[in-house]
Amino acid sequence: MEISKNPNMESIILETAERLFLEKGFAMTSTTEIAKEAGCNQALVHYYFRTKEKLFETVFSKKAELIFSTFLQIEDEALSFEEKLKRKIEVHFELLRANPQLPFLMLNELTTNPKRILAIKEKIRSLPESVFARIDRELKEEIQSGRIRQIELIDLMMAVISLNMAMFLAKPIMSVLVGVGEEEYERMLERRKEENVRIIINSLKAGLM
Repeated sequence: MEISKNPNMESIILETAERLFLEKGFAMTSTTEIAKEAGCNQALVHYYFRTKEKLFETVFSKKAELIFSTFLQIEDEALSFEEKLKRKIEVHFELLRANPQLPFLMLNELTTNPKRILAIKEKIRSLPESVFARIDRELKEEIQSGRIRQIELIDLMMAVISLNMAMFLAKPIMSVLVGVGEEEYERMLERRKEENVRIIINSLKAGLM
């Protein structure tokens, strides 16, 4: 049976799959459920994305790119390196705040399926090299000037990502075991964002005279 192409339905399927994957993870989400939630039949899901694995790879790669793309923002030449870095950390934190299930998806899939890291590497490679080169150049200039210690760009990025993700990964523990309510959690998020900025910037200046 011929299936008519519908670009809108393809987007709906992708958006539905993204929501369900974030809520339940890869293993607990079926194409039958995705089709039902999207308002189409299962054949359409397979028509557009072939398999659940390929559909998930599309969602996962998109989210992986999103995590790293925040580092490409805030390129105002009038700002100092420290101010740019501060804003990048804050933008990344707010991205996670708007997508609180994203850290769980990334951690779960990278733990249970290490090959997912290849998808992240591919997405990093696809990001504008010129922008990464500019960030790396600015970082090296700060190091050479003696304003910050020696550090590689990838190590700085991973430090920011891991610190920012920690608060969102810890929410279930704080909510269930410690009894932290939503209002207090939001206040903690604000404090954590400011603290993460201080930790990263101070670590770059550690050991300098």
